[in-house]
Amino acid sequence: MHNRRLAAALAVVASAALAGSLALVRPADAASSLKQSAEAKSKYFGTALVQSNLSNSSLVGVAAAQFDMMTPGNEMKWDTTEPSNGSFNFGPGDNLVSFAQSHSMRVRGHNLVWHSQLPGWVSSLPTSQVQAAMETHITTEATHYKGEVYSWDVVNEPFNEDGSLRQDAFYNAMGTGYIADAIRTAHAADPNAKLYLNDYNIEGENAKSNAMYSLVQSLISQGVPIGGVGLESHFILGQVPSSMLANMQRFAALGVDVAVTELDDRIQLPASSANLQQQATDYSTVVSDCLAVTRCVGVSQWGVGDADSWIPGTFSGYGAATMYDQNYQPKPAYTAALNALGGTVSSSSSTPTTPTSSSSSSGGGGAACKVTDAVNAWNTGLTENITVSNTGSSAVNGWSLVFTLASGQTITSTWNATISPTSGQVTAKNMSYNAAIAPGGSVSFGFQANHTGNTAAPSAFSLNGQPCSNG
Repeated sequence: MHNRRLAAALAVVASAALAGSLALVRPADAASSLKQSAEAKSKYFGTALVQSNLSNSSLVGVAAAQFDMMTPGNEMKWDTTEPSNGSFNFGPGDNLVSFAQSHSMRVRGHNLVWHSQLPGWVSSLPTSQVQAAMETHITTEATHYKGEVYSWDVVNEPFNEDGSLRQDAFYNAMGTGYIADAIRTAHAADPNAKLYLNDYNIEGENAKSNAMYSLVQSLISQGVPIGGVGLESHFILGQVPSSMLANMQRFAALGVDVAVTELDDRIQLPASSANLQQQATDYSTVVSDCLAVTRCVGVSQWGVGDADSWIPGTFSGYGAATMYDQNYQPKPAYTAALNALGGTVSSSSSTPTTPTSSSSSSGGGGAACKVTDAVNAWNTGLTENITVSNTGSSAVNGWSLVFTLASGQTITSTWNATISPTSGQVTAKNMSYNAAIAPGGSVSFGFQANHTGNTAAPSAFSLNGQPCSNG
């Protein structure tokens, strides 16, 4: 590790240790993790982080336990690293690299050249000065992180949907040759990093992926050291292309790696149990496609959980796009991805990361219950995570939990249970995959709701008709 980063690394390690002490229970008590299962197949399973994520103990707990590759969400982009001409700022990126190193994660550098998040000074340059500015930026950043990144997205999202190249500052100054020049410049600065082109809507065979395929062919014929193609994979539920596997195979046949770089699968809210099962199928398909291609090196999800996903802020009415819910509890997509990798989840899984509010025990019919719930509220919304523990001596096979929402609360989405109606007295019922609660075991589910000011947790619960008295 570079000396200039030692202090930052120590601070991150200390904060991670603190986060570990705050997280009462790991969000998934898994018999194997995504990263372990992927590594057993000679792949990786990664995630994206931004610097503010490092203060979230629940998020950090999942990231450290499950992922072995980290992509900085914003901290290596041009507007952060060179906000004004010749003035470089690597502090935020250094912090994330140090976090990754302290948790044995590799790093995907993201990115060196992109039309978006580009400081205005670059676009304002005379075209005769753009190439020098681009080469200086690439050389300075790639040299700074030399030996500390596994790969670089050298050029990000170069194509329009019809397969034509975007007419951005770089294309306008240098024409199509800017891409080869960028890759050669990055290679000169860090010869050991894998150098990628990265784009979205190129996962299946279409005009855009055909254009990427032709570009890669051309670069190879010119001797340009292109190492891989990144398939961003920002999917809409149920729309994973049937040609994704064949598309991966044709790129691999050119002699370059392929990677799923920014996976998520957005759902129109509220997400139903059927939606979550379809999402699980989508995740399983993507992982299986990668496993079927030797040169598919790994899969990275964009973000850790639904709470830190970019989707709701960008696509109105959509969300629930990741493997983890608002409280960083695993969803069916997590189990599906893990199973596709050959891993297994233990039968007694989730308990809450920050149990608060009610804690109650009693019961009847041989299945005494304990309920804990955690509410996280903001202006007009809240998320609530509820865990039901079986403190009796008999297994619960199929469960129905009845409770009453506070006045003004209306459920908008759920995970790991079906809940109806959406207000007043409601009933939460198990999914097919979490129906059994062994003695001493527990099950966790949750929901997101709107509220009109009252964010109180329910005051009483009954499990299969037997009360769980509220302490």
